[in-house]
Amino acid sequence: MNRIYLDYAATTPCDPEVVKAMLPFFNEIFGNPSSIHYFGQQAKKAMEDSRQKVADFLGAKPEEIVFTSGGTESNNFALFGVAVSLETKGNHIIVSTIEHHAITEPVKVLEKKGFKITHLKVDKTGLVDPEDVRKAITDKTILISVMHANNEIGVIEPISEIGKIAKEKGIYFHSDAVQTVGHITTNVNELNVDLLSLSAHKFYGPKGVGALYIRRGTKISSFLHGGDQERSRRASTHNIAGIVGLAKAIELCQQKLPQEIKEQSELRDILIKEIPKEISDCRLNGHPLKRLPNNVNFSFAFIEGESILLHLDMLGIAASTGSACTSSSLEPSHVLLAIGLPHELAHGSLRLTLGRWTKKEEIDFLLENLPKVVDKLRRMSPLSNK
Repeated sequence: MNRIYLDYAATTPCDPEVVKAMLPFFNEIFGNPSSIHYFGQQAKKAMEDSRQKVADFLGAKPEEIVFTSGGTESNNFALFGVAVSLETKGNHIIVSTIEHHAITEPVKVLEKKGFKITHLKVDKTGLVDPEDVRKAITDKTILISVMHANNEIGVIEPISEIGKIAKEKGIYFHSDAVQTVGHITTNVNELNVDLLSLSAHKFYGPKGVGALYIRRGTKISSFLHGGDQERSRRASTHNIAGIVGLAKAIELCQQKLPQEIKEQSELRDILIKEIPKEISDCRLNGHPLKRLPNNVNFSFAFIEGESILLHLDMLGIAASTGSACTSSSLEPSHVLLAIGLPHELAHGSLRLTLGRWTKKEEIDFLLENLPKVVDKLRRMSPLSNK
């Protein structure tokens, strides 16, 4: 059986060029970059070269890049780091209702510690209104965090406009860009952000490594305590192989970005156009235009998304119902509920995300088989008349 992978938003395979770049750092250039001898300095040079590549991609300065273990740590670092450093100034944080759990869970912890949290509603397409951000700001607001693009429905938020408001008010602005770095333009100055999170495994790099962009002058407390790595902002021995892999992956994305946006958008639009033609009672989730080039999310009435996934998997097609981080949960997606879907329709969602190696014939195979799967499940469903 040929296997088709349409779950690139959950994770991506490492590009072979990334693996090749990483290999020497496991047993040849293996030193600790904190060591002053030859082996350590070799590793340090590779790390700083990598930092420069990441900074170049983001339009940042190398000293503004802090390497982390991935998107979750970067998001936690941004939230807790700013909250702790500015708690004498204020205790109010603004987030959207469709943030990833790597934002919503830390926010719950901060709320228990006495911080006030405003959860911004989104419209039926998943967009935050920048004016709602402006209205939510108080004299105690210390941080705004809105994701660049949603991991489930692919909607791209008006980050630049929100950033301008934050800058006018002198408030730090963080964006979770885990789904956008390597897939669309993510220049920190154009986006008007003070902090930005990214994770290598979302753009053909290795798992377990990411970065947090911290604009120079931003007050932020250390998140991990121990050694003085990362200018004393994040203790822990550096994952040099991972960092090199991250940098190589981002370098490849920079080269391929225009072509990949074009190719993936074309395949995405085929799905958006053809699925409603072939399947009745379905709904596209997210904005029809302001969405990631590789993301399609549909809800199908009368059936459950998990059943669709199982049947597709038996056909060799890998997809998801939403975030991989909550795939074992029986609760409907908080993102789909936030855009106004009733529980029963939210349960019938399917996320298809494309990537570097997605082929047109794979999309054709899906379009040939998805209507059959939905029809079969609806015939079995007590909710359907079919």
